[in-house]
Formats: sequence, C-alpha cells, structure tokens
Amino acid sequence: MKAAFFGPEATFTDIAVQSVFPEASRVAYRTIPECLEAVKTKQVDMAVVPLENALEGSVNLTVDYLYHEELPPIRAEIIVPIEQHFMVHPANAGAWRETEKIISHSHALAQCHQFLRREFRHAEVEAMGSTAAAAKYVSEHPELKWGAIANEMAAELYGLEIVRRAIHDYPFNHTRFIVLSNEELHIEKTPDFLKSTIMVTLPTDKAGSLHQVLSAFAWRKINLSKLESRPLKTGLGNYFFMIDLNHSLEEKLVRFSLEEIHALGCTVKELGTYYRYMADK
Repeated sequence: MKAAFFGPEATFTDIAVQSVFPEASRVAYRTIPECLEAVKTKQVDMAVVPLENALEGSVNLTVDYLYHEELPPIRAEIIVPIEQHFMVHPANAGAWRETEKIISHSHALAQCHQFLRREFRHAEVEAMGSTAAAAKYVSEHPELKWGAIANEMAAELYGLEIVRRAIHDYPFNHTRFIVLSNEELHIEKTPDFLKSTIMVTLPTDKAGSLHQVLSAFAWRKINLSKLESRPLKTGLGNYFFMIDLNHSLEEKLVRFSLEEIHALGCTVKELGTYYRYMADK
C-alpha cells in the first residue's frame, strides 16, 4: 500500500503515517496539494496531510482544497503530539547561541515564538516548506551558522545535534492529520472515537441563516465538536463553514438534519465518517 505524505522524510506527517500505517510504502510530496492530487488520481492508495494544530489552528491550504476540489473521503484522523526542538549542525553545536538564522515551517516558528524572542532576538527567522526541509537544509550547509526547529526524527535522519529540547511555548501541542483514500482502510491500531466532517455553504447572507443550520443539529441533540468559517474566494463577506460532528453521517437523525439543511437552500459537502487514532509518542 502506497501512502502519500507531506514531506520530505521526518516531517510530523511522516511520523503520523509510520505510527498508524507502519507497513505502508511512504511517498513524500513537496506540497499538500500534490499529496491530495496523488490520491485523487490514484497514483497512491492514500494521502496523509495536516488539518489542524492545537496552537496555531487550521491548515488553511488543506481546508480550502477539501472544499474546492473533489477528493476521496476522509477515512481516518491521526493525532500526533508535537515536540519542537532546536537543532544545529554538529560542527556548530559548541557555538549554538551565535546562530545567525533560524529556519522552520511557519507554524513551528509561531509555536516557539517565546523561545525565539527570549534566546535569539539577534537572529533572523525564515519560514521553510516544512520542519524536515529546514533540518535537511541545515545539515547540508555546515558553513552557515543556521539552526532549525524540527522533531527528533529529523535530527536523527539528517545528523543534527539537538541543543535545546521541547522549545514550544505551550505543553499541549498536538496536530490533527487526515487520511484520504478511495478505498476502506484496514487499521490495526485501536481507535479513539468516531466523528464526521461536513462543509456547509449558506444560500444568502441574511439574519438567522447560520442559526437555522445549527438548530437543525441542536434540537436533535447532535453534538458538534468544531465550527469554523473560511472565505469562499468569491468576494469579501462570503464564507463556507466546516463542521465536525461526533456522530456517523449514516445515523438517521444526522440524515434528517442534513435534509433539513438542504431544504433551507444550503449546499452540503460530506467529507466522510471516520475514526480518530492517537499516534505513539
């Protein structure tokens, strides 16, 4: 089974894949859209991409792609605990406080803002495509006094030395990854709980439209665990809504709710019903 993931090797997405699909043949892609296109065109059996971080919120590129493109359903969700470490090339480990530039993914840099402000006011900060890409770059340029923020797997793979561990600002740092596939997946790991995701577009911008949608769930006692708006990209003030339900889309009350929402003139896109899995620490 081939699994596309947001690469290169040793990203947190790679950790998610290895934790839940240890036997899968992993294929790294440079961008999230490339991962999703790979599973859409059946170049791979599944794609694993980041959806939301507990500190920095949703990955907007993933959310927008789920809305605007026709993709396979979500088959699983993987929760990965995130530990960010500061690492340098071994040649520069003795003088790591003299680091001139720090590189990482934009989310990782934001998650470690207080550490950077406290320890490296003098250093330049630059965003890279991923934490692993940053670690790889530092490993290939020992002549530069640069450091990377990444995970322990990246440090081991690219031969970097971790000089400060667990530098993220808040201890509860987790990221949600979703698994998309054209086929049902057999997962041996024990799941946490069942959930579903839909996207709703309101017919017009009028008072009470969103209230009516939420009421369709509320009076049937259907629990929602997430509600988020994103721009439709058709003009200011136009939004769609991403909603997570702690229920299966096949439950009768959920189907009745969706029928009521359709009757209101809303457009509903069902992304799938799936189980949540916790990655190993």
